[in-house]
Amino acid sequence: MLISLLDRSRTRAGESDAAAVATTVERAVRADRLGFHRFWTAEHHAVPGVASAAPAVLLAAIGARTRRIRIGTGGIMLPNHRPLVVAEQALLLEALYPGRVDLGLGGSLGFTPPIRRALGRTELGEGGYAADLDSVLAYLDGRAELTVRPRVPAPPVYLLAIADGLRLAAERGLPAVAGGPLLDDAAALAAYARDFRPVRADASPTLVVSVEVVVADTTERARELLLPEAWAFADSRDVGEFRPLRPVEEVRRLLAGARPKKVEAVQGWMRTAVAGTPEQVRARLEELVERTGASEVLASVSAVGRADVARTDEVLASLRTG
Repeated sequence: MLISLLDRSRTRAGESDAAAVATTVERAVRADRLGFHRFWTAEHHAVPGVASAAPAVLLAAIGARTRRIRIGTGGIMLPNHRPLVVAEQALLLEALYPGRVDLGLGGSLGFTPPIRRALGRTELGEGGYAADLDSVLAYLDGRAELTVRPRVPAPPVYLLAIADGLRLAAERGLPAVAGGPLLDDAAALAAYARDFRPVRADASPTLVVSVEVVVADTTERARELLLPEAWAFADSRDVGEFRPLRPVEEVRRLLAGARPKKVEAVQGWMRTAVAGTPEQVRARLEELVERTGASEVLASVSAVGRADVARTDEVLASLRTG
């Protein structure tokens, strides 16, 4: 399996945002040493539980501390930016770290209405995302009415399967990144492969599956380690924001008094994750790759304990075959 990491700079209760960002950089250095294929960062604005809002800036720091691993955005949300600026940032990173940069793009708006208003885009609008994507591609490929600097080879572009991203990826002949319930949608995944329109002779459908992964000595302990992230997801539906990760023991107490609908949301999120012993995780990931036809696993690891994250990283590194 080809395995990469997605780090969202998740904060923990009582931890500063600065500490979370610093930990992301140090984790990238460790991932480089362990031999991972890619290390991607994400974009989230004004979210209490996520410390990084500017993946390109964070990647500049990561690139300076690493030597081999590919670095990328998972992803930059096009509705929040002008296409020219996205292309400029990607090409500047490519100039700094040639042959190591990936540009992952998505079509999500800000998480809450105040964030959307602050970013200047409160709705996608018909054709807006597709038009922005086409503009970015034109700037990168040198087909636009102006030449973007620095003029260097364009990094590969990946589309996140959100906001019609899977269909757009097929139409534009781009690799796609899919996660969550979409991994069980055989029809949608098959449509991506069937409708893929190669823009180059050597292009073919390329699917990266994004999944939450935790490894522990027992299945029960691994599932416990998933609880804080699962709770944050379910809680976001009530409070309108992703909060910092809470200790497992606290989440257990909160679950004991939670409404059935919230417990169901926690359980539903956990069903989409991969958790267990090293042998169980290997089997689950191999099954996932076989079932979806994916070429790569993009793993998120959001356990509260940094040691648990490091342990999972080490196990995942031992599973990779590419």
